[in-house]
Amino acid sequence: QVQVVESGGGLVQPGGSLRLSCAASGRFSSINAAGWYRQGPGKERELVARVTSSGRTEYAESVKGRFTISRDNDKNTVYLQMNSLKAEDTAVYYCNALLVVPGYLEVWGQGTLVTVSS
Repeated sequence: QVQVVESGGGLVQPGGSLRLSCAASGRFSSINAAGWYRQGPGKERELVARVTSSGRTEYAESVKGRFTISRDNDKNTVYLQMNSLKAEDTAVYYCNALLVVPGYLEVWGQGTLVTVSS
């Protein structure tokens, strides 16, 4: 079974940092592209950051300069480093990955909760 599993969420104080991980497992060749999305209380799911197969990155305006997406192709893992966290960053964070199986398979993780509160 091909899947991605997020980890690293938790409770952090405003101004703090967290690093989320998204690990892909199962029968696939590689991660083509991946992204992090989030859904806050009463809000729609939104794109936070994504990275392409060539390493190009894109960020939501609200997280630019604070969050960094990266990938480790050897470990089939995508990371989201979150610094200077704010209360409005509180959300369930989801990983989305486009896997080469061959052909392409899009998978979503189950989400990991990030709570920013004092």
